Amino acid sequence: MIRIITILIAFVCNIAAAQSQYENGMQKAFTLWGDNKPTEASALFERIAAVEKNNWLPSYYVALVNTTEAFKTKDKQTINALLVKAQTALDNAVVISADNAELLVVQAMIHTAKIVADPMNNGMKLSPVVTELYDKALKLAPNNPRVVFNKAQFEMGSAQFFGSSTKPMCEQIERSVTLFANFKPETPFHPKWGKENAEEALKECKK
Repeated sequence: MIRIITILIAFVCNIAAAQSQYENGMQKAFTLWGDNKPTEASALFERIAAVEKNNWLPSYYVALVNTTEAFKTKDKQTINALLVKAQTALDNAVVISADNAELLVVQAMIHTAKIVADPMNNGMKLSPVVTELYDKALKLAPNNPRVVFNKAQFEMGSAQFFGSSTKPMCEQIERSVTLFANFKPETPFHPKWGKENAEEALKECKK
């Protein structure tokens, strides 16, 4: 009996230690990202993902960090390298968590980054794919603020390009701001980004 109790205590302690390492690692990675060290943050998220084989979040953040960085440069080789890394990580996350609206948003962002980098070659080809991804994400999570905002933002870009009214998109951006205000992530590490961007976009709508 004592031996069984000892084994159980050791098991619980090992779980607690692993959880603590995961939490510490994730917090450190977020700190690096916040300190404008995306390469270091991405590398740490990758190391966490290698250990947390059944957790989609570390790979999700590898994809998100690299996709976000791809929007910040005009160098096509750099963009391609960042998006290849992002796509690989996202594919790993999808294996763990299929039909995940958060992952669909990042997939749409990866394709959008390709459109922005090379609109002549990628615009017509990838725009319908992005629309389809956001439509699927919206069906899965109609009240997810990132889905609503990113979909509206993408559609606004298309509307501005073709000279169409952006009023419907602004209405959806306003809706997303409300959704962000009431959104509660499942855990401290689940996605919660986008609120500030939505608020800034809404200000632009009201000008």
